[in-house]
Amino acid sequence: MVSFQGFPGELLRFLEGLKKNNTREWFQDHKKDYEIYVKGPSEEFVMAMGEKLRAIAPKVHAIPKVNQSLFRLNRDTRFSNDKSPYKTNLGLWFWEGDRKRMECPGFYFHLDSKNLMLGVGLHIFPKELLGPYRDAVVDKKHGPALKKTVNKVNKLGYSVVGKHYKRVPAGYDEFHQNAEFLLYNGLAAMHQSEVSEALLSNRIVEYAFSHFKKMSPIHTWLKAALG
Repeated sequence: MVSFQGFPGELLRFLEGLKKNNTREWFQDHKKDYEIYVKGPSEEFVMAMGEKLRAIAPKVHAIPKVNQSLFRLNRDTRFSNDKSPYKTNLGLWFWEGDRKRMECPGFYFHLDSKNLMLGVGLHIFPKELLGPYRDAVVDKKHGPALKKTVNKVNKLGYSVVGKHYKRVPAGYDEFHQNAEFLLYNGLAAMHQSEVSEALLSNRIVEYAFSHFKKMSPIHTWLKAALG
């Protein structure tokens, strides 16, 4: 069993400092802080959370490496007007499935200096899954199950997001009982709370898991509908 002692308060201070000084020079001067207070504890958290998540997602991937469960801190600025070189948040991803990690449903952990955001699902469908998702929305089995799943998660107080398009895609009935979900380009449940140093203790594993578990019907539906 992995022992996770919590995120240090210095993690928040590092993220706040990076937000105010988003330059390569500042980061290089504080790279040791990143390694000690951000990357190291994140790797430990990934292993601890992976153990918990296997109770609801038996084949979940929890890999404590950058570009696996740890998102890179570097931003891709090629197509962005914002040329800031670094993200100012910690992003962790736990996915279940045999496709590429960002093409599978999973559990997302997002921490910045002010807020903790937890998500379950698939934020944006890759092109090859958009068609199968839409077919599942109107499927006689998966369609009603989706509606029940979203209602269940909503009643627990979570937001279900993903609505993107303004018109039902060609080839689908705009009057179908699930037509609203045909406007989605992703499907995820979200929870957000203010962060405090008390929350960063080892209790954060249980806290995050409890919300992941309540939102997990979205994950279960996606696995069943998309394989």
